[in-house]
Amino acid sequence: MPDPLVLHTFWRSSSSWRVRIALALKGLDWSGRTYRLRAGEQRAPEYLQLNPQGLVPSLEVGGAVLTQSLAICEYLDEIRPDPALLPADPLERAKVRAAAQLIACEVHPLQNLKVLDMLRARGLDEESVTGWAREVIETGLEAFSATIAANEGPYCFGAQVTLADICLVPQLGNARRFGARFDFPRIAEVEAACNALPAFQVAVPSRQPDAE
Repeated sequence: MPDPLVLHTFWRSSSSWRVRIALALKGLDWSGRTYRLRAGEQRAPEYLQLNPQGLVPSLEVGGAVLTQSLAICEYLDEIRPDPALLPADPLERAKVRAAAQLIACEVHPLQNLKVLDMLRARGLDEESVTGWAREVIETGLEAFSATIAANEGPYCFGAQVTLADICLVPQLGNARRFGARFDFPRIAEVEAACNALPAFQVAVPSRQPDAE
């Protein structure tokens, strides 16, 4: 019997959203522990024992704890290889990882709650903070759009959902929240194809039990 999976999550966290998509694609059962990030519940001593960064998501697997959404998704890909989230070819696999990291490592960290709160603490008004997030997202989506422009659909890298799609769709949720433009036809096609899949539908923030 496989180890139970416990996801420490927040309904609107895009990194948690990525993991929920991966779990659904893999058909894996899990239970959730939710944290209200604006209330600082992720910084409670009990949670910091699990994840010293005080960030979500974390995934408990038996007696172990995994952090960082991309590492968690790749772990799930290894324990449940079908459907694969990464191509078999090493070169194509590197391309998918690079696209996923463009969002997960370059865009999302600069517009997440922790950074925006730091900007507020340094005296930026709310309009400036929102403008910062919007610019970061728009610049990132421009680069992402160019990265996948030559690929035939329906997904970022062809006929199979990959880690790149899992990162893109939640980031588009952030784009809407901050009023960022994403008038990129290729990205719109990918989002529509992904959102037609049940695994993406069940993972959306509004369908989570802690949604506000």
